[in-house]
Amino acid sequence: MTLKNTETWGGVSRSFHWLIVALLIVQGALGLFHDDLPRGTMALHISLGVTILALAIARLVWRLYAGRPAPLAGVSVAQRRIAAFGHFVLYVLLFAVPITGWMMSNYGDHAVRWFGLFEMPRLVAPDDAAHEIMEGRHTQLFWALVIVAVLHALAAVHHHMFRRNTTLTRMLRGS
Repeated sequence: MTLKNTETWGGVSRSFHWLIVALLIVQGALGLFHDDLPRGTMALHISLGVTILALAIARLVWRLYAGRPAPLAGVSVAQRRIAAFGHFVLYVLLFAVPITGWMMSNYGDHAVRWFGLFEMPRLVAPDDAAHEIMEGRHTQLFWALVIVAVLHALAAVHHHMFRRNTTLTRMLRGS
């Protein structure tokens, strides 16, 4: 059995997908409600952001190695292009959201630490005005990621329920 994604998404690709989805849900909740959560929640939010960024990098490297499954019969060229564009935007946002969070922390003169084990390099020097701008960008990109991810999920459900193809099941169970 090959690890490459030929006819369906392989186990490694599916694991990356669902782990990132789960972490994004937790991450979103921590980010949205951090003011109402116990002290230290922001440290967890930051650590999970670094984790998501690392997983996104690993997922992209894996995708370059393993490829993507062959297109399904009956899916038009236009639909494939829209899907490819959507995946591209998802990858961009998976990188942009944590990087803007990292920059926001650094602009606010806060170190970015990963679960207290090590400190990430500082990307920028402290700057209060830039911190405020980056906070806005981080939030905007987060909501863009939410919108694109929801559209992505709705498209998969649409293919499953109305087009009756295996778009969704290829990511759920690899068949």
